[in-house]
Amino acid sequence: MVLLIIVLALLGGAWWWLNSNKENAAKEGTAFAREAIQKIAVQHDANFFNSRLGPQARMNFPASAQQEFMNEIVNLGAPVRPVDVQGKIEFNSQFFEPHGSFHARIYYPARYADMDLTISHPVGRWQIDEIAFIPQREQPAAPAPAAPPPAAPAPQVPPASPGAPAPQSPPASTAAPGAGG
Repeated sequence: MVLLIIVLALLGGAWWWLNSNKENAAKEGTAFAREAIQKIAVQHDANFFNSRLGPQARMNFPASAQQEFMNEIVNLGAPVRPVDVQGKIEFNSQFFEPHGSFHARIYYPARYADMDLTISHPVGRWQIDEIAFIPQREQPAAPAPAAPPPAAPAPQVPPASPGAPAPQSPPASTAAPGAGG
């Protein structure tokens, strides 16, 4: 009986430890995604971008492609609103191999852009597996709204006085004119 209690306590402790690590990994992954989007899209930190690319992403983004990618972001200017990052961390197995997909919409003065980010934590630290920056077409400056045309004045009808009878049309006669009785 004592042995059974010890085994159950060990299993409970292991379960708690695995869940705790899973929650921490999810929090760290979300924080990394927010930091990556902030550093790349807002602060234009090319060194962070280069140092956090995973092996496959590094093949997709050689040095020249990284520079073009960052130039495209820099050319849009500074965002006009805080960046809202949406996404979540998932696990390939119940507790291991965390990865996540995140999306951010970044508003610039003349348009907005979408950034999609896929991250993972294979060994040691979080890395960027895929990243896409999609600027939308430039929106033309909205013309100043035209003033509405002045409304024509309503025809003036004199108000009826409270004691005055309502105007009536003359009564129609059913008798023929000149007919006397």
